[in-house]
Amino acid sequence: MTTQTAVAAPGARLRKALRRREDHGGTPRLSPLWTFVAWLATLAFFAPVAWMVLTSFHQEADAATNPPSPLAPVTFDQYKLLFSRDITPFLLNSTMASVISTLLVLVLAVPTAYALSIKPVRKWTDVMFFFLSTKFLPAIAALLPVYLIVKDAGMLDNVWTLIVLYTAMNLPIAVWMMRSFLAEVPKEILEAAEVDGAGLPTVLLRIVAPVAMPGLAATSLICFIFSWNEFMFAVNLTATNASTAPVFLVGFITSEGLFLARLCAAATLVSLPVLIAGFAAQDKLVRGLSLGAVK
Repeated sequence: MTTQTAVAAPGARLRKALRRREDHGGTPRLSPLWTFVAWLATLAFFAPVAWMVLTSFHQEADAATNPPSPLAPVTFDQYKLLFSRDITPFLLNSTMASVISTLLVLVLAVPTAYALSIKPVRKWTDVMFFFLSTKFLPAIAALLPVYLIVKDAGMLDNVWTLIVLYTAMNLPIAVWMMRSFLAEVPKEILEAAEVDGAGLPTVLLRIVAPVAMPGLAATSLICFIFSWNEFMFAVNLTATNASTAPVFLVGFITSEGLFLARLCAAATLVSLPVLIAGFAAQDKLVRGLSLGAVK
């Protein structure tokens, strides 16, 4: 083999591999072994959720057996007891706090990310570091001053207090995510809109938002999940009127013992909104989280 042939051989093999990949739609095939491993990993992550749902349809005596019996009689008594304890206000408070705070985060994060990516301001890296630095302090360290401020303002046990706190907590994450998404928006489209005389609101609503919709969906879902699952501020700043679903779950851990089947039923109900939101936005979520990963 000559020197030129030896040098050209790797390039020829690479071109052949690329052509073979293009023939398969651009996506490499997984071997049966890796497919089996992927299914095992999926089942391993899903098994605790499936066990929780199954336990929620059992009586407390069957759920407390060791080991638990998956073949125990199925009943809806736990869900009836939940609604008899009026879980609806807790779910409504969580929904209101999560949805409104997520909308406020998007309203604030999109223009900020636009200024930091498409129309970068001076020393934008310092601005990004400032947003990130707000997440350095543990939330528990800010609990006492936040409690005193909320108490002096007369906003204890108020769902709007949670909305303001959740917006402030999720805004830095949303700005960082949206900046990476908006950086992928083609500059030519924005320049054409400016030539046509489009103002900033028109550019954001009619050009940037549709193009960055996968990123918006991913950011919205993550902010919604963080708000929905937040517990520390909810349990310390609310009492009866503004308590959220995670606070409701703690009520099943009492000095009399752990009501396992009822807790699983409540956890299943509390998980449903997040699962529904994730399922509804799954296509945009995958595109948004992978946006910019491959150039």
